[in-house]
Amino acid sequence: MDIVIRRAVKEDCPRLLELVHELAVYEKAPNEVTVTLDHFAESGFGEKQVWWAFVAELNGKVEGFALYYIRYSTWKGQAMYLEDIIVTEAMRGKKIGKLLFDRLIEEAKEKKLSRMIWQVLEWNEPAINFYKKYNADFDPEWVNCSLYV
Repeated sequence: MDIVIRRAVKEDCPRLLELVHELAVYEKAPNEVTVTLDHFAESGFGEKQVWWAFVAELNGKVEGFALYYIRYSTWKGQAMYLEDIIVTEAMRGKKIGKLLFDRLIEEAKEKKLSRMIWQVLEWNEPAINFYKKYNADFDPEWVNCSLYV
Protein backbone atom coordinates (compact mmCIF):
# COMPACT_ATOMS: atom_id res chain seq x y z
CA MET A 1 0.00 0.00 0.00
CA ASP A 2 1.20 3.47 -0.86
CA ILE A 3 -0.06 5.63 2.00
CA VAL A 4 0.61 9.35 1.64
CA ILE A 5 0.76 11.47 4.80
CA ARG A 6 0.20 15.15 4.06
CA ARG A 7 -1.10 18.29 5.69
CA ALA A 8 -4.87 18.63 5.57
CA VAL A 9 -6.36 21.24 3.26
CA LYS A 10 -9.74 22.93 3.50
CA GLU A 11 -11.16 20.69 0.78
CA ASP A 12 -10.58 17.69 3.09
CA CYS A 13 -13.05 18.99 5.69
CA PRO A 14 -16.18 17.13 4.48
CA ARG A 15 -14.26 13.83 4.55
CA LEU A 16 -12.70 14.63 7.92
CA LEU A 17 -16.15 15.20 9.39
CA GLU A 18 -17.29 11.86 7.97
CA LEU A 19 -14.46 10.24 9.91
CA VAL A 20 -15.35 12.23 13.04
CA HIS A 21 -18.86 10.78 12.80
CA GLU A 22 -17.40 7.29 12.36
CA LEU A 23 -15.34 7.85 15.52
CA ALA A 24 -18.41 9.04 17.42
CA VAL A 25 -20.20 5.81 16.53
CA TYR A 26 -17.17 3.78 17.67
CA GLU A 27 -17.08 5.73 20.94
CA LYS A 28 -20.79 5.05 21.49
CA ALA A 29 -21.76 8.71 21.14
CA PRO A 30 -23.22 9.02 17.62
CA ASN A 31 -25.38 12.03 18.47
CA GLU A 32 -22.69 14.07 20.24
CA VAL A 33 -21.09 15.54 17.09
CA THR A 34 -22.75 18.94 16.72
CA VAL A 35 -20.07 20.96 14.92
CA THR A 36 -21.11 22.24 11.49
CA LEU A 37 -18.96 21.86 8.40
CA ASP A 38 -18.64 25.66 8.14
CA HIS A 39 -17.47 26.02 11.74
CA PHE A 40 -15.09 23.07 11.39
CA ALA A 41 -13.53 24.45 8.20
CA GLU A 42 -13.32 28.01 9.53
CA SER A 43 -11.62 26.78 12.71
CA GLY A 44 -8.99 24.91 10.72
CA PHE A 45 -8.48 27.19 7.74
CA GLY A 46 -9.96 30.58 8.59
CA GLU A 47 -8.45 33.83 9.73
CA LYS A 48 -8.19 32.62 13.34
CA GLN A 49 -7.01 29.04 12.81
CA VAL A 50 -7.08 26.98 15.98
CA TRP A 51 -6.36 23.46 14.71
CA TRP A 52 -4.02 21.71 12.27
CA ALA A 53 -4.17 18.21 10.85
CA PHE A 54 -2.41 15.57 8.83
CA VAL A 55 -4.29 13.15 6.62
CA ALA A 56 -3.47 9.64 5.48
CA GLU A 57 -4.44 9.10 1.87
CA LEU A 58 -4.63 5.87 -0.09
CA ASN A 59 -5.39 6.02 -3.80
CA GLY A 60 -6.56 9.62 -3.44
CA LYS A 61 -9.01 8.87 -0.59
CA VAL A 62 -8.50 10.08 2.98
CA GLU A 63 -8.55 6.97 5.18
CA GLY A 64 -7.39 8.61 8.40
CA PHE A 65 -6.32 11.83 10.01
CA ALA A 66 -4.77 13.32 13.12
CA LEU A 67 -5.94 16.72 14.34
CA TYR A 68 -4.12 18.78 16.95
CA TYR A 69 -3.98 22.21 18.51
CA ILE A 70 -1.54 24.02 20.79
CA ARG A 71 -2.20 23.92 24.51
CA TYR A 72 -0.34 25.99 27.07
CA SER A 73 0.81 24.95 30.53
CA THR A 74 2.12 27.48 33.02
CA TRP A 75 4.41 24.72 34.28
CA LYS A 76 5.64 23.24 30.99
CA GLY A 77 4.97 25.76 28.21
CA GLN A 78 3.46 24.88 24.86
CA ALA A 79 2.35 21.36 24.05
CA MET A 80 0.72 19.64 21.13
CA TYR A 81 -2.74 18.46 22.12
CA LEU A 82 -3.87 15.56 19.97
CA GLU A 83 -7.63 16.00 19.72
CA ASP A 84 -8.27 13.02 17.45
CA ILE A 85 -6.42 10.37 15.56
CA ILE A 86 -8.84 8.44 13.40
CA VAL A 87 -8.39 5.62 10.91
CA THR A 88 -11.38 4.18 9.07
CA GLU A 89 -12.51 0.85 10.43
CA ALA A 90 -11.67 -0.87 7.14
CA MET A 91 -8.08 0.40 7.23
CA ARG A 92 -7.20 -0.29 10.87
CA GLY A 93 -4.25 -2.58 11.47
CA LYS A 94 -2.41 -1.39 8.35
CA LYS A 95 0.05 0.94 10.16
CA ILE A 96 -1.79 4.14 9.14
CA GLY A 97 -2.14 5.21 12.78
CA LYS A 98 1.59 4.73 13.27
CA LEU A 99 2.40 6.83 10.22
CA LEU A 100 0.14 9.63 11.48
CA PHE A 101 1.43 9.44 15.05
CA ASP A 102 5.05 9.46 13.90
CA ARG A 103 4.32 12.54 11.77
CA LEU A 104 2.80 14.27 14.80
CA ILE A 105 5.93 13.54 16.83
CA GLU A 106 8.03 15.00 14.02
CA GLU A 107 5.80 18.10 13.92
CA ALA A 108 6.05 18.60 17.69
CA LYS A 109 9.84 18.43 17.47
CA GLU A 110 9.91 20.86 14.53
CA LYS A 111 7.77 23.33 16.50
CA LYS A 112 9.95 22.82 19.59
CA LEU A 113 6.94 21.85 21.70
CA SER A 114 7.69 20.40 25.11
CA ARG A 115 5.39 17.40 24.77
CA MET A 116 2.39 15.82 23.14
CA ILE A 117 -0.72 15.09 25.21
CA TRP A 118 -4.08 13.47 24.57
CA GLN A 119 -6.90 11.51 26.17
CA VAL A 120 -8.05 7.97 25.57
CA LEU A 121 -11.21 6.28 26.78
CA GLU A 122 -10.42 3.74 29.48
CA TRP A 123 -12.25 0.97 27.60
CA ASN A 124 -10.48 1.59 24.28
CA GLU A 125 -7.94 -1.22 24.61
CA PRO A 126 -6.73 -1.10 20.99
CA ALA A 127 -5.84 2.60 21.37
CA ILE A 128 -4.28 2.09 24.80
CA ASN A 129 -2.13 -0.74 23.47
CA PHE A 130 -1.11 1.44 20.51
CA TYR A 131 0.04 4.25 22.84
CA LYS A 132 1.88 1.78 25.09
CA LYS A 133 4.11 0.93 22.11
CA TYR A 134 5.34 4.53 22.33
CA ASN A 135 5.94 4.24 26.09
CA ALA A 136 3.30 6.88 26.73
CA ASP A 137 2.61 7.91 30.31
CA PHE A 138 -0.93 7.28 31.57
CA ASP A 139 -2.08 9.57 34.37
CA PRO A 140 -5.03 8.25 36.41
CA GLU A 141 -4.99 11.16 38.89
CA TRP A 142 -6.72 13.82 36.79
CA VAL A 143 -10.47 14.00 36.31
CA ASN A 144 -11.90 15.40 33.08
CA CYS A 145 -14.21 18.36 33.54
CA SER A 146 -16.32 20.42 31.17
CA LEU A 147 -18.85 23.18 31.39
CA TYR A 148 -21.23 24.05 28.59
CA VAL A 149 -21.89 27.79 28.41
